[in-house]
Amino acid sequence: MNSFTGYRSVELRGEPASAAFPMMIMYPAWVCERSEGGPLKNGTPEKGPFPLAVISHGSGGTPLLYRTLARHLANNGFVVGIPEHPFNNRNDNSLAGTVENLINRPEHVRSAVDWFFESKVFSPLLKPDTVAVIGHSMGGYTALALAGGVPTPLPREAGGEYAAPIDVKPDPRVKTLVLLAPAAIWFRGRGALSKVKIPILMLVGEKDKHTPYERHARLILEGVPDRTKIQCKVVENAGHFSFLSPFPKHMIKESFPPSQDPPGFDRVRFHHAMNAEILNFLSCALQ
Repeated sequence: MNSFTGYRSVELRGEPASAAFPMMIMYPAWVCERSEGGPLKNGTPEKGPFPLAVISHGSGGTPLLYRTLARHLANNGFVVGIPEHPFNNRNDNSLAGTVENLINRPEHVRSAVDWFFESKVFSPLLKPDTVAVIGHSMGGYTALALAGGVPTPLPREAGGEYAAPIDVKPDPRVKTLVLLAPAAIWFRGRGALSKVKIPILMLVGEKDKHTPYERHARLILEGVPDRTKIQCKVVENAGHFSFLSPFPKHMIKESFPPSQDPPGFDRVRFHHAMNAEILNFLSCALQ
């Protein structure tokens, strides 16, 4: 038998009661024959135990944008879940820029983690209370909020009025974070990140125009209580979307911004290195 990547999709419902939302799952699986195709749909999982990684996509995004990273982690001993954030995804982005979205997003990931540890199929395969959260862009906000960050809505989200910090319940099962071009402006308040004390790998694009280093990554570096917990790397010539899985050639066009990188940036080559770096970091952080 050969180790392979299994794939399945499930539907979740968060608490408090909200719209159902899908989650893509990749995991180590067994197959009896060598396969040259993609992930094996509903393949039989290996026995484990495996750490769990949950990926939070960016605003208006989709789980498929992180498929190559998810598959790489699954190929190397991780169970990976990528929930689609309801009302903040490519099909329905109606809650983007709202306080409700700031409140809901961390709960979506918490619901995903709950599902895994309650699942009859996956719970026996997982290392207890060993969860990594990987967040890109708005997913970085989500990860930091779950790790103890205290966000404050922006004036435009609060209708131009003073906004009080949001009470997001931290999840102690989250042991480490990977932040990719993170959106962090909601943690600008004094002490907003003082409770974030877990290891973090943060990768930011040198030419990111959406979440530039000075306005976002710097808040994180200056806000966490122990700077040595963060491994921060500015990726030369990378843009905001360079952290998304490479697109097929027919989808790479100027009219489709997620497919675009700064001139000269090789997204395919970068992702080989990025995926390996994230795997190495998580393997060490979750020992």
